[in-house]
Amino acid sequence: MLWKTISLAASFGFGALLFLLAAVRGQKLWVEYREMFTETARVNMADVFLFVDPARLFLYNMIALAVVPTLVLLATWNLLAAVASAALVLVVPRIVYRRLHRRRLHRFERLLPDALAMIASSLRAGASLTLALEGLVKEMPAPINQEFELFLREQRLGLGFDIAIRHMEERMPLTEFQLVVSALRISREIGGNLTEIMDSLATTLRTKAMMEGKIVALTAQGRMQGMVMAGLPLFLGALLYHMEPEHMAKLFTTETGWMVLGVIAVMETLGFLAIKKITTIDV
Repeated sequence: MLWKTISLAASFGFGALLFLLAAVRGQKLWVEYREMFTETARVNMADVFLFVDPARLFLYNMIALAVVPTLVLLATWNLLAAVASAALVLVVPRIVYRRLHRRRLHRFERLLPDALAMIASSLRAGASLTLALEGLVKEMPAPINQEFELFLREQRLGLGFDIAIRHMEERMPLTEFQLVVSALRISREIGGNLTEIMDSLATTLRTKAMMEGKIVALTAQGRMQGMVMAGLPLFLGALLYHMEPEHMAKLFTTETGWMVLGVIAVMETLGFLAIKKITTIDV
């Protein structure tokens, strides 16, 4: 009897210790994840000039992480689907950050020819490069004015021209903008007619944008075919499952069905990637 009591007490103590260690470790992971999320959100939001409280974004993410899997579980009674939805909630913020940054780069690239033409006009009128950039900040929309305003502000705070322009180049990693940076550096070091250079770059970038627009229009049908090809089997599968659920259920409940689904997924992915590769043309 005494031995059983000692064993029970030891088991209870060991279990309590494991629970305590798990709680401490879980709290540490929670703190680390919160710090990582808020820091990543702060940096990514600052990159796109959206100044949102990272703590509030973390709170929204936690609410979504708790609500979405619960709703999916109540709607489907499928634990795997609930876990997948939780993983999706964790990935969505990074996808949103990348999409916002990509949109910002695209808008900057689209406005860059007009900005260069405005700089050339100001230089032709006798203004210095700094005055031309200040006028650009006042007249152009975001993100052009935001980036050049930050460039001028860094110079006012004492940073050199090369350092400030390198920071701007790091924020806007575009081939077109690298040409502009090279032109500014060359003009600053060895001189030259900066007005003609800006005009020439503006004309070149406009021509490039027109060519890219034509390519996008000509390849639109191919891209649509890729999306239809990828979505049509899924639509037919859902339709057949609705019409013949008993026969279609074998795809999800037997090893042969899983193998067929794997082959379908691989072939669908390869076909979509092949069409995307064909219709993606770099200028």
